[in-house]
Amino acid sequence: MKKNKKLLIVVIALMFLITGCTKQFKDAEGKVIQDETTKQTLVENILCKPVDLKDTYEEAIEEKKNDLDKLLEDGEISKKEHKKQVDKLLDIEELPVCTEMSITSGGYESIWTSIFVKPLAWVIVQLGKLVKNYGLAIVLITILIKLVLFPLTYKSLKQSEVIKKVQPKLNKIEKKYAGKTDQESMMMKSNEMMAVYKEYKINPMSGCLTSFLQIPIFFAFYEALYRLPLLFEGKFLGFHMGITPLAAAGQGDWYYLILPVIVGLVTYFSFKMNKTAQPNNQIKQMNMMFNIMVVMIFVTSFSMSVAIIIYWVVNSLLGIGQNLLVKKGNK
Repeated sequence: MKKNKKLLIVVIALMFLITGCTKQFKDAEGKVIQDETTKQTLVENILCKPVDLKDTYEEAIEEKKNDLDKLLEDGEISKKEHKKQVDKLLDIEELPVCTEMSITSGGYESIWTSIFVKPLAWVIVQLGKLVKNYGLAIVLITILIKLVLFPLTYKSLKQSEVIKKVQPKLNKIEKKYAGKTDQESMMMKSNEMMAVYKEYKINPMSGCLTSFLQIPIFFAFYEALYRLPLLFEGKFLGFHMGITPLAAAGQGDWYYLILPVIVGLVTYFSFKMNKTAQPNNQIKQMNMMFNIMVVMIFVTSFSMSVAIIIYWVVNSLLGIGQNLLVKKGNK
């Protein structure tokens, strides 16, 4: 058990060291730059050349350069710092056309980008070209990823169902040693719980490890979506993929507000079905945390681009389907 925990800590630390992130485009004062129409936050490290947003990007880059020039004139930054910041500005003309990008376009950035983000972005682009719609490509690649991970997910979900069945036994042990903090009692409690785990062939760490393996793919998908401008320049089922529900409603397209409602509903049922059994003294706390997370995601979805919402809804619906499949199999 201790070895598994140490391994998990090492792997988590390694992931944070090698992963990159989506860089928001900010002006010289550090203010995030958004497209005036869609309210979409511009991304500085995009992987390919924007089309509809090209003018917006060029204006933002020019404005940032002018701000840096002014800071230099006012003596607030040195020439060396000014040159360093100007050299870091995005050069759109050096970027490949999105439909012609390759896995190695833009050169090496990091292990994270090279192994996860760029290959995934390339697959999304190729699939979008094949089916003639990038919204549909997001749906299909989300399904594909779920299918690839299904053996791991299925094993984790089955074990979660077993834990729910044995939770009364675990609660009984918790109650038996409630209030006892001496070393001997703690050791006996641990041994009794491990005996239950062994009897039902439960590995307490396997669920964590299975979930952890999906984290890099989730973040890679999320980052790939944000770093591909062409995903935000098309439509899917009548929804413009680059706009946020809040921005669309502000322009009179009130039907976009159905999207946060859908996000809230699928998130609620997905989280509810994924809840693991907890000791009696932790149920209230876990329920509160569960409700807070659902509300936070619902509120955040008003500011999510439609492209991200498509991924979130499809991914959550597939998760619900997998849970129902496991529950039906157990019955």
